Amino acid sequence: MAYEVLARKWRPKTFDDVVGQGHVTRTLANAIEQDRIAHAYLFIGPRGIGKTTLSRILAMALNCEKGPTTHPCGECDNCKGIAAGSDMDVIELDAASNNKVEDIHAVLDQVQFAPTHSRFKVFILDEVHMLSNAAFNALLKTLEEPPPYVKFIFATTEGDKVLPTIVSRCQRFDLRRISVGDIVQRLRFICNAEKIEITDDALLAIARGSNGGLRDALSALDQLIAFKGTDLSEADVLAVFGLVSREALEGLAESILKGDIPGILRTVAALDESGKDMRRMTAELLWHFRNLLVCQQAGAELAKQDVTAEQLAVLEAQAKLAPPQRIVEISSLLSEMEGKLRAALSVRTLVEMTLIRCARAAKTVSLDEVIRRLTALRDQTIRRLAAAAPQGPAAAPAAPQRAAPPAAEPPRPVAPPPLKPEEDLVPEDEEELEPCLLHTPPEPAGATSPVPAEPLQNSDGQYVDEIVNITLRLFGGHVRI
Repeated sequence: MAYEVLARKWRPKTFDDVVGQGHVTRTLANAIEQDRIAHAYLFIGPRGIGKTTLSRILAMALNCEKGPTTHPCGECDNCKGIAAGSDMDVIELDAASNNKVEDIHAVLDQVQFAPTHSRFKVFILDEVHMLSNAAFNALLKTLEEPPPYVKFIFATTEGDKVLPTIVSRCQRFDLRRISVGDIVQRLRFICNAEKIEITDDALLAIARGSNGGLRDALSALDQLIAFKGTDLSEADVLAVFGLVSREALEGLAESILKGDIPGILRTVAALDESGKDMRRMTAELLWHFRNLLVCQQAGAELAKQDVTAEQLAVLEAQAKLAPPQRIVEISSLLSEMEGKLRAALSVRTLVEMTLIRCARAAKTVSLDEVIRRLTALRDQTIRRLAAAAPQGPAAAPAAPQRAAPPAAEPPRPVAPPPLKPEEDLVPEDEEELEPCLLHTPPEPAGATSPVPAEPLQNSDGQYVDEIVNITLRLFGGHVRI
């Protein structure tokens, strides 16, 4: 008997077996139970996530001898014929190679004939976006009002290329990429059934390299079994597919967050000498910082949807090393580098320079921190002035009331001498503000001024305290408190 690859051998046979598409399977199952089956469906999504599988399961659910049912038996002649692709009433057409208007006319000729032995005649058109405009237009009238025994199921990876007039006549379902956790769980189930010994880190590496496609993950597992046998480890996966280990990736992210530039350069050199794909490493590092930002902003409950328990523990620890605004800046730099890698003459040099910029960004003082320090210093100055103000003399005994002399007009403040043009640093709209003496007066003996917390350092090695002093000197006489 010919060998059957894992992707075909373990293709789901029921809605419950489909991984990661619960929003689609639930809707289809409810439609069958409520007898609200539409005449046309459109499945859109990237490769290897279950579009063709869902199309066949839906056809089996409609034409099963026990159906329509949400759980096709898989044992009747109709179910076996649909699974094998030999059923006469379920016509599968590759629209990529049959994209002319003549091919659609052949389909329309079959529409007028009732099914031979099934309940419905089902037409499954894969990669439907490849049809020409003439072919789409030829299909419009029949797709809008088909015979009651005809069902159309379309599948495509590029939904934006399907004519809006076609989409409006279908029930559209957007399939999503399968999460890493779901792929790892499915691979573990298949490996246990096939009696394959494989570590959790190896499964995680396969899931990371599959880019959300379960079919790609199963194909990679098939290739690894042919390479190493039934005992697989993470090192085998990394050697075959050129991936970066999870520990190396997380260590590189930690070096960036701590500003450890020598550690970054050592890691990049080791990865380059071992032949790792720098473009894939950049994409995975960007995804790691994305998960880190989700963990910071939305909490571990939302972050664990895309990572395993081990990864989540690392994310929670690294989330304390930098504030969210710095993570956003690092992610922006990595995204910019990812677009430049295709045209880079020296990939390693570009990666090193960008990661050094990321490390400096992780330690650069932000504008929010500067404003916070200025606000804290202003409050300290006000409290110090209030504490140093002299108290009034004790109240004297009440004297006989006399007629109060007319109050003398208080002396008008003497206007300060005009500044030279190069010294006029106050905006014109603020020159009428009353001066507020922020210049600190001499402190009494024995008094100690509060010392700010550890100085913040910016990317050029200067201290933010210097910025504070300059700011106060420039605007000390005209600051609004």
